[in-house]
Amino acid sequence: MTNFQRLQRLFPLAVALHNLEEGLWLPGWAAAHRAYLPWHPSPLVFRAILLVLTLAAWFVTDLSLKKGLRSVWTRLFLAYSAIMLLNVFVPHLPASIYFRSYTPGVLTACCVVLPLTGALVFLGVRDGALPGWRARATALGVPAALSVIAAVLFLRRLP
Repeated sequence: MTNFQRLQRLFPLAVALHNLEEGLWLPGWAAAHRAYLPWHPSPLVFRAILLVLTLAAWFVTDLSLKKGLRSVWTRLFLAYSAIMLLNVFVPHLPASIYFRSYTPGVLTACCVVLPLTGALVFLGVRDGALPGWRARATALGVPAALSVIAAVLFLRRLP
Protein backbone atom coordinates (compact mmCIF):
# COMPACT_ATOMS: atom_id res chain seq x y z
CA MET A 1 0.00 0.00 0.00
CA THR A 2 1.40 3.40 -1.00
CA ASN A 3 1.43 6.56 1.10
CA PHE A 4 -1.22 7.96 -1.23
CA GLN A 5 -3.53 5.02 -0.55
CA ARG A 6 -2.95 5.25 3.22
CA LEU A 7 -3.83 8.95 3.20
CA GLN A 8 -6.84 8.31 0.98
CA ARG A 9 -8.46 6.41 3.83
CA LEU A 10 -8.34 9.57 5.96
CA PHE A 11 -10.06 11.77 3.39
CA PRO A 12 -13.71 10.84 4.16
CA LEU A 13 -13.00 11.28 7.86
CA ALA A 14 -11.59 14.75 7.22
CA VAL A 15 -14.61 15.67 5.08
CA ALA A 16 -16.99 14.35 7.73
CA LEU A 17 -15.23 16.30 10.50
CA HIS A 18 -15.16 19.48 8.43
CA ASN A 19 -18.80 19.14 7.43
CA LEU A 20 -19.77 18.46 11.04
CA GLU A 21 -18.11 21.73 12.09
CA GLU A 22 -19.91 23.60 9.34
CA GLY A 23 -23.23 21.87 9.97
CA LEU A 24 -23.19 22.77 13.65
CA TRP A 25 -22.13 26.40 13.41
CA LEU A 26 -22.69 27.75 9.89
CA PRO A 27 -26.48 28.16 9.89
CA GLY A 28 -26.36 30.58 12.85
CA TRP A 29 -23.28 32.35 11.51
CA ALA A 30 -24.86 32.66 8.05
CA ALA A 31 -28.02 34.18 9.51
CA ALA A 32 -25.92 36.84 11.26
CA HIS A 33 -23.93 37.55 8.06
CA ARG A 34 -26.75 37.13 5.55
CA ALA A 35 -26.03 40.36 3.68
CA TYR A 36 -22.53 39.14 2.79
CA LEU A 37 -23.43 35.71 1.44
CA PRO A 38 -24.33 34.96 -2.19
CA TRP A 39 -26.83 32.21 -1.24
CA HIS A 40 -29.16 31.56 1.68
CA PRO A 41 -30.19 27.91 2.10
CA SER A 42 -32.28 26.89 5.06
CA PRO A 43 -30.36 25.07 7.83
CA LEU A 44 -32.12 21.82 6.88
CA VAL A 45 -31.18 22.10 3.20
CA PHE A 46 -27.62 23.09 4.07
CA ARG A 47 -27.19 20.13 6.41
CA ALA A 48 -28.70 17.78 3.81
CA ILE A 49 -26.14 19.04 1.26
CA LEU A 50 -23.35 18.43 3.77
CA LEU A 51 -24.62 14.90 4.33
CA VAL A 52 -24.65 14.18 0.59
CA LEU A 53 -21.12 15.59 0.22
CA THR A 54 -19.89 13.49 3.13
CA LEU A 55 -21.43 10.33 1.69
CA ALA A 56 -19.92 11.19 -1.70
CA ALA A 57 -16.48 11.40 -0.09
CA TRP A 58 -16.87 7.88 1.32
CA PHE A 59 -18.23 6.54 -1.98
CA VAL A 60 -15.57 8.07 -4.25
CA THR A 61 -12.75 7.13 -1.88
CA ASP A 62 -13.93 3.52 -1.64
CA LEU A 63 -14.21 3.15 -5.42
CA SER A 64 -10.85 4.84 -5.96
CA LEU A 65 -9.16 2.40 -3.58
CA LYS A 66 -10.88 -0.58 -5.21
CA LYS A 67 -10.36 0.43 -8.84
CA GLY A 68 -6.77 1.64 -8.60
CA LEU A 69 -4.53 4.62 -9.15
CA ARG A 70 -5.31 5.17 -12.83
CA SER A 71 -9.08 4.78 -12.61
CA VAL A 72 -11.67 7.46 -13.28
CA TRP A 73 -12.59 7.13 -9.59
CA THR A 74 -9.12 8.22 -8.53
CA ARG A 75 -9.38 11.20 -10.86
CA LEU A 76 -12.71 12.10 -9.25
CA PHE A 77 -11.14 11.54 -5.85
CA LEU A 78 -8.31 13.95 -6.67
CA ALA A 79 -10.75 16.51 -8.03
CA TYR A 80 -12.74 16.28 -4.77
CA SER A 81 -9.48 16.59 -2.80
CA ALA A 82 -8.52 19.65 -4.83
CA ILE A 83 -11.93 21.21 -4.19
CA MET A 84 -11.50 20.65 -0.45
CA LEU A 85 -7.97 22.07 -0.59
CA LEU A 86 -9.15 25.19 -2.40
CA ASN A 87 -12.09 25.46 0.01
CA VAL A 88 -9.56 26.39 2.69
CA PHE A 89 -8.68 29.51 0.69
CA VAL A 90 -12.16 30.20 -0.69
CA PRO A 91 -13.96 31.11 1.53
CA HIS A 92 -12.69 29.99 4.95
CA LEU A 93 -9.43 31.89 5.46
CA PRO A 94 -10.44 35.09 3.64
CA ALA A 95 -13.78 35.22 5.46
CA SER A 96 -12.10 34.81 8.85
CA ILE A 97 -9.62 37.55 7.98
CA TYR A 98 -12.29 39.87 6.56
CA PHE A 99 -14.69 39.45 9.50
CA ARG A 100 -11.83 39.25 12.00
CA SER A 101 -13.50 36.32 13.69
CA TYR A 102 -14.04 32.60 13.56
CA THR A 103 -15.97 31.41 10.54
CA PRO A 104 -17.51 27.93 10.73
CA GLY A 105 -15.25 25.38 9.12
CA VAL A 106 -12.01 27.35 9.35
CA LEU A 107 -10.59 25.28 12.21
CA THR A 108 -10.88 21.91 10.46
CA ALA A 109 -10.08 23.50 7.10
CA CYS A 110 -6.71 24.75 8.33
CA CYS A 111 -5.78 21.99 10.77
CA VAL A 112 -7.10 18.89 8.99
CA VAL A 113 -8.17 19.54 5.41
CA LEU A 114 -5.23 21.70 4.30
CA PRO A 115 -2.41 19.31 5.24
CA LEU A 116 -4.26 16.16 4.19
CA THR A 117 -5.55 17.33 0.83
CA GLY A 118 -2.30 19.11 0.03
CA ALA A 119 -0.47 15.83 0.55
CA LEU A 120 -3.10 13.85 -1.40
CA VAL A 121 -2.96 16.11 -4.44
CA PHE A 122 0.85 16.14 -4.40
CA LEU A 123 1.18 12.37 -3.97
CA GLY A 124 -1.56 11.59 -6.48
CA VAL A 125 0.11 13.65 -9.18
CA ARG A 126 3.57 12.35 -8.27
CA ASP A 127 2.43 8.72 -8.32
CA GLY A 128 0.85 9.06 -11.77
CA ALA A 129 -2.86 9.16 -10.99
CA LEU A 130 -3.27 11.99 -13.49
CA PRO A 131 -1.22 11.00 -16.54
CA GLY A 132 -0.91 13.71 -19.12
CA TRP A 133 -1.68 17.38 -19.04
CA ARG A 134 -5.38 16.96 -19.97
CA ALA A 135 -6.09 14.80 -16.94
CA ARG A 136 -4.25 17.25 -14.67
CA ALA A 137 -5.99 20.23 -16.22
CA THR A 138 -9.41 18.64 -15.73
CA ALA A 139 -8.94 17.23 -12.24
CA LEU A 140 -7.20 20.31 -10.89
CA GLY A 141 -8.36 23.08 -13.23
CA VAL A 142 -12.11 22.58 -12.80
CA PRO A 143 -11.90 22.91 -8.98
CA ALA A 144 -9.71 25.97 -9.39
CA ALA A 145 -12.22 27.56 -11.76
CA LEU A 146 -15.08 26.81 -9.37
CA SER A 147 -13.10 28.44 -6.56
CA VAL A 148 -12.59 31.57 -8.62
CA ILE A 149 -16.32 31.73 -9.36
CA ALA A 150 -17.14 31.28 -5.65
CA ALA A 151 -14.65 34.00 -4.73
CA VAL A 152 -16.17 36.43 -7.23
CA LEU A 153 -19.69 35.74 -5.93
CA PHE A 154 -18.53 36.30 -2.37
CA LEU A 155 -16.52 39.44 -3.16
CA ARG A 156 -19.44 41.03 -4.99
CA ARG A 157 -21.43 40.95 -1.75
CA LEU A 158 -18.83 42.71 0.39
CA PRO A 159 -19.12 46.43 1.01
